[in-house]
Amino acid sequence: MSGSLRVVVVDDHRMFRTGVRAELDAERDGAAGGPGDITVVAEAEDVPTAVAATLEHRPDVVLLDVHLPGGGGATVLREVLAQAPEIRFLALSVSDAAEDVIGVIRAGARGYVTKSITGPELADAIRRVAAGDAVFSPRLAGFVLDAFAGPGAPGPAPAVDPELDLLTSREREVLRLIARGYTYREIAKDLFISDRTVESHVSAVLRKLQLSNRHELSRWATDRRLI
Repeated sequence: MSGSLRVVVVDDHRMFRTGVRAELDAERDGAAGGPGDITVVAEAEDVPTAVAATLEHRPDVVLLDVHLPGGGGATVLREVLAQAPEIRFLALSVSDAAEDVIGVIRAGARGYVTKSITGPELADAIRRVAAGDAVFSPRLAGFVLDAFAGPGAPGPAPAVDPELDLLTSREREVLRLIARGYTYREIAKDLFISDRTVESHVSAVLRKLQLSNRHELSRWATDRRLI
């Protein structure tokens, strides 16, 4: 592989997109023009802009958040790959839930890494996906193996949970982090939102699920294997 790798970054948080661009720019500058340099050619914040930007720029790799306004990452994958099957996608999400991982892999993503990844690790993952490899954060690979192995592969789709479907994508992310014991401030920092916004999301989750407190929320999430 030689030359610059062209990347589109898709995430509904501008600050996160800015951070990813800065990390990849730093990696490119450090490579000093070497093979496999990475250039961000466009950004997008929802399904329509992601599809449009990807089809316009035809990048080597799309960094794709799983939860997006307008239908989610899987919708982007289906719409783009129907017209440009050569484009490769790497999911980059705060979520490490099995249903999210399996859903985008079924839709056509070549890999899935979480937002705890470092800049150099992300750059390496992009290069590997561009080269045709499948790349996963370590604990996520097991989800894919379980889903696609054994009799009747590729196996059943993740079950639909009517209660979970009541929540928005952002509420699901906050739910998982609260259930793991994160503080409001830690969640705000991780998701690039304010403490007050986190509090609003938690209140909405408790109301929709008819729960009273964080302890009940954590038990609810644990029962459904969301953490």
